[in-house]
Amino acid sequence: MKNMNSPKSQSNNTHSDPENTGLTPIMLDHLPNMPSLLGRAAFKSGYYQLGDVLPALSTEINHLRIREHDLQAYRVLCGFTDNSVLPATYLHMLSFPLALNLLIQQDFPMKAMGQVHLRNQISVLEEFDLRASISMKATIGSSELTSRGVEWDIDVTALVDNQLVWSSTSTYLNRCKTGIAAVRQQEVTPQGNAQDWVVEADIGRRYAKVSADYNPIHLSDITAKLFGFKQAIAHGMWSKARCLAALEEKLPTSGYSVDVAFHRPLFLPSEVVFNSAVNQQGENFSLTNKKSGVLHLLGQIS
Repeated sequence: MKNMNSPKSQSNNTHSDPENTGLTPIMLDHLPNMPSLLGRAAFKSGYYQLGDVLPALSTEINHLRIREHDLQAYRVLCGFTDNSVLPATYLHMLSFPLALNLLIQQDFPMKAMGQVHLRNQISVLEEFDLRASISMKATIGSSELTSRGVEWDIDVTALVDNQLVWSSTSTYLNRCKTGIAAVRQQEVTPQGNAQDWVVEADIGRRYAKVSADYNPIHLSDITAKLFGFKQAIAHGMWSKARCLAALEEKLPTSGYSVDVAFHRPLFLPSEVVFNSAVNQQGENFSLTNKKSGVLHLLGQIS
């Protein structure tokens, strides 16, 4: 969802090297342990140099199943209704260990920690039995140079009975100097149905308990300050999920996409305003700080 990014520069594409697309996938028989992955990620050094082509690394797992207890905890945390519909964002959370497993590989040239989550695009393609066996694959996708550094993608797919049912692309920023001039763009937030929300101070810890994503920047002010934040911030994908939960009555069971651009961090605790409106492209939505008007998230359903 490149068009939904905040001010973006002219860019130079540095797509994956065709010679690297045939790399053998890393096959897993179970999801990696998240605390272990985060520990390894904390000590993973980077050797990326400007212009390097990212290898098309991939990780696959078969026979993955959704656990009802975990799904219910996720629904409660994010505000989804307890029904037979799988939240669009759930498989992103479930597959996150696959993505993180790619970042700690020695062949991946960037540091695992410190990558900024800029955008996330999810396509809900087909309904499926939530008791079914799922095959998931995470792949390092394309990358490009921008004024802020290198923007690069992780692509994730989910298959049930060899049919593609769900896909996602997350775009991250590796900060570095590129010499590319920035081009300012005016972001237009939707004006329509507004709701005031209070985002509690412990939402990062609660999301970590459900997702096992114990990134220190989300847990407490003390741990967040170690990584340059003035206080703890909410997980971006919790923010996206919470917005979708507010719109779930308008969502079909399949056949739609949700694109989100993450803007300024959502510090905890905060009071925010959720806004949504329909336009020719679909349903637009945003999350802004109630006091300052700072934009945290801008999204579109199509």
